[in-house]
Amino acid sequence: MAAKQPAMSPSDLPVAEVLDRATGPRRAEAGELLALHTGISGEQPIVWAGRIIGFGEYEYRYESGHRGRAPLLAFAPGPTKHTIYLVSGFSERWPELMARLGKHRASKACLYLTRLTGVDRNALRTLLERSLAETRAQAR
Repeated sequence: MAAKQPAMSPSDLPVAEVLDRATGPRRAEAGELLALHTGISGEQPIVWAGRIIGFGEYEYRYESGHRGRAPLLAFAPGPTKHTIYLVSGFSERWPELMARLGKHRASKACLYLTRLTGVDRNALRTLLERSLAETRAQAR
């Protein structure tokens, strides 16, 4: 019997299929996020877990011994919001960027944007760049 694939693993799903889950104006925004993530990471997009567009890859290991792989940068477009995956604790690390960003919601490692309208693109770019640098540093 073949081993079960971890939930967070790359797939062969076409990127366009995931981008198309965002509809109306969000579809164009998903294309903008794709270009931004590609430019910052220098990596080609790959679909992870059937719904997340990831750029690059690293291996992690927690003190508990749990280990896995994840993209260095990632986002998931959707019909109601865009989810951007960042380094854990990003909003506490960079409150000045969060204050400039514009309308958003945040959790420990996810930034939720209903629309990119009104989002400070420079603040978003800097968040992505800092998150990528932190993730690369932690992966060493």
